[in-house]
Amino acid sequence: MNALTMTWGIAGLTALGVITRPFAWSESIWAMLGAVLLVGFGLIGPTDAWAGIAKGIDVYLFLIGMMLLSELARQEGLFDWLASIATTHAKGSPKRLFVLIYAVGVVVTVFLSNDATAVVLTPAVYAACRAAKVRDPMPYLLICAFIANAASFVLPISNPANLVIFGGGDMPSLSRWFANFAQPSLASIIVTFLALYWTQRSVIAADGVASNVQAVPLSFSAKLAGFALCGTAVILLGASALHFDLGLPTFLAGCVATAAVLLITRKSPIETLKDVSWSVLPLVAGLFVVVEALNRTGLIDHLAQYLSDQASASPAQTAAAAGAVVALTSNLVNNLPAGIVAGSAVQLAHASDKIAGAVLIGVDLGPNLSVTGSLATILWLTALRREGLQIGAWAFMKTGFVVMVPALAASLAVLAIQ
Repeated sequence: MNALTMTWGIAGLTALGVITRPFAWSESIWAMLGAVLLVGFGLIGPTDAWAGIAKGIDVYLFLIGMMLLSELARQEGLFDWLASIATTHAKGSPKRLFVLIYAVGVVVTVFLSNDATAVVLTPAVYAACRAAKVRDPMPYLLICAFIANAASFVLPISNPANLVIFGGGDMPSLSRWFANFAQPSLASIIVTFLALYWTQRSVIAADGVASNVQAVPLSFSAKLAGFALCGTAVILLGASALHFDLGLPTFLAGCVATAAVLLITRKSPIETLKDVSWSVLPLVAGLFVVVEALNRTGLIDHLAQYLSDQASASPAQTAAAAGAVVALTSNLVNNLPAGIVAGSAVQLAHASDKIAGAVLIGVDLGPNLSVTGSLATILWLTALRREGLQIGAWAFMKTGFVVMVPALAASLAVLAIQ
């Protein structure tokens, strides 16, 4: 067996392990195991493996900062307060509760990233559903999973994958970003809502919501956490407008805000640090190594050449096909490695804004098909497991197919004609 075959075989088995989680091992173990095997068999040298890990530094910093802020907000009860607002305003109507939770999910995803929606809004929604005596909370919890990806390209800060695709200083300005993605994002959010509600309508109609739910008070520490999150959102928008990498500002904002709130409230940082989902970092690092090994096989050069040739012949069809293929690939190997490969190919091919936009939509929205398509969905699954809840990969995929496919088609269509 030659080195090329072994590299692709290990990469495929790594993706399979991350998706199926044999022996109930976490996704990060399988990603790191794949990286170790590639280095152990000499398919990628230690120096090249470290270079692959280093390519994700901006993503690691972004994730650490956002996870610290999210965990701080969760512990101080900010998201419980937001979810309780939705529950109390539902006034006993499950349909109204569905709409309100969806709206909260959109706001959290757009301004705090899809990972924040998965990590902290999910348990808050579950707590709100229990308080409202909802018999089946799954339709409302599915909102957290699907909107986390559907609204994740409204702003550059809405998804760490955006940093990967437009890495290397190629991040569009905010004005150019809005010109490209404002309308496709709106189409994604609306179609996802309609499709998701349609799949859950029978469960929602048969359910009930208590109308006398007591609102969760907004504590002083929760207000501080809220100010910290809002301040971070402003900083990130400014950094994006100035074309700065978003990882370091997010990391510094998360560390400073967390330290300040904990000092003011005189709380130990141990609880906050303990509950952060640190396993996400080795998962991402392992995937970066696998992608770096694939890059050494000439994958990106071939993709860039193919993309350039097709774009010259039929740019509109190439954009649509690129978005659809990347969306499917993101579900097979996770959208971060798919985004790394696709983003590198787009930059090498000097692809147009239409093609780059279609690729980004495929990377951000496409993962709504499978439970391991994106980091946000993996984090969402982890949050469910903490609450003792489970959803099978097949059950999620059946819903995801109905929800993701029309949303992706609508977003790509709007991108093409705007």
